[in-house]
Amino acid sequence: MRRKTPAALYFCALMRKGDVIENLVVETMASEGKCVSHIEGKVIFLQGGAPGDTVDARLTKIKSSFLEGTVTAVKKFSADRETPFCIHFGLCGGCSWQHINYATQLLYKQKQVVDNLERIGGLELPAINPIVGSTKTRFYRNKLDYTFSAQRWLTKEELATRKAQSPDGWIEDLHTADDVALGYHIPRKYDLVFDVKECHLQPDPSNAIRLAVRDEAVKSSIPFFDLRKQIGFLRTVTIRTANTGETMIILQVTYDKMEWIEKILHRLEKDFPQVTSFNYVINGKKNDTFSDLNIVCWKGNPYITESMPKPDGSGTLQFRVGPKSFYQTNSDQAFELYKIAWQMAELKGDELVYDLYTGTGTIANFVAGQAKKVIGLEYVAAAIEDAKVNSQINNVGNTDFYAGDIKDLLDDNFLDQHGRPDTIITDPPRAGMHEDVCRMLLKAEPKKIVYVSCNPATQARDLKMLSEKYTIVAVQPVDMFPHTMHVENVVSLVRK
Repeated sequence: MRRKTPAALYFCALMRKGDVIENLVVETMASEGKCVSHIEGKVIFLQGGAPGDTVDARLTKIKSSFLEGTVTAVKKFSADRETPFCIHFGLCGGCSWQHINYATQLLYKQKQVVDNLERIGGLELPAINPIVGSTKTRFYRNKLDYTFSAQRWLTKEELATRKAQSPDGWIEDLHTADDVALGYHIPRKYDLVFDVKECHLQPDPSNAIRLAVRDEAVKSSIPFFDLRKQIGFLRTVTIRTANTGETMIILQVTYDKMEWIEKILHRLEKDFPQVTSFNYVINGKKNDTFSDLNIVCWKGNPYITESMPKPDGSGTLQFRVGPKSFYQTNSDQAFELYKIAWQMAELKGDELVYDLYTGTGTIANFVAGQAKKVIGLEYVAAAIEDAKVNSQINNVGNTDFYAGDIKDLLDDNFLDQHGRPDTIITDPPRAGMHEDVCRMLLKAEPKKIVYVSCNPATQARDLKMLSEKYTIVAVQPVDMFPHTMHVENVVSLVRK
């Protein structure tokens, strides 16, 4: 950052929230999909824009060390720009990078990995392998959750028109009974949902199912949930599609009224014969999570089945995915991700492998054919039951699975009982591993650790702890979510 002149200091002191700064050159990308520019030596994080753009921006936040703003006009377009393909771009927070060409997205995702490992972890890194891009950049997800809302998000234009037509002008009165939505939350707004017309994330029949659910609910006068008042009937609908062609529906409602539940499920059964699993859940809580609730399988199987090639090419694995099961949401890239982890593990066939945060046992079963034994640990008990079933249906006989909080489960007694691992593969959630788990890995001293992460920032924090006894020998970024700022990363560590 260049030295500020007195004039620059005077300029910064005069800036006010709402001011428009003209002719900013967008330099690079930052976390959360924001862009970075500078004004008189002060960094400004911009919502909107692409690296290489020249833009005008309205200030939204002023801090002593940085500014934030929203792009109001693009004066000169970057050569890295693409025309957004979605009609909801700019409103939906899902595919916030679709205005940037995919090659450039990959460039900045790789940079994000390196920056986090070096800046947060302070780590010495080997040469970073080029990021593995996704073959599919649209219609790559196998799971989407849509939220019902009794009062959809109204655009500024709609609000202005209705306010002008309203005799009293009160915004609270501007919604009508027809203003319902089945869609996504406005970013950072828990109670605001916009009505999705078309989504490019999940393959057919996802869009058609959502529209049919909305249509049947409106025709049958079934109440949509009001997120502020916490009243209404229809809460969410989850659509899961598998690469085997199977489809699962999970309808979430607030109370037991089978007449309304079956109105929607019968419509879907009639219109979509390819749906193989119809489910509903009654949730009277104040949040939409249902991991602790009973899922009722109304018709079909209580699961769908995903298929994945074995890493050595000797056949195919099948994974049953239930309503509560975690499965990587990009099925094709899940294979690439797990294959990289398997390659980094370099298993010879005589190793005891621990698979931490095993979920439904996907990685454990994926690598079991090249290991003596694999032990999977997971804090969700229902997932462990799925993992056991997945070993059974794939005729995998050398896996064991245990449920419990990993920081409590993985202790000296567990190691004494089950053996000290030769290799550990860990794939924690975004929060990373608990400090106690990192310390236990240092105590267990496996020859090799393969760390799969969906958050390079928390991965860097954990790797810094592990660097006490381990050296990083390989780093491989993987893009699981095109058009977003998210990136996965796989790191191989060997004991010093």
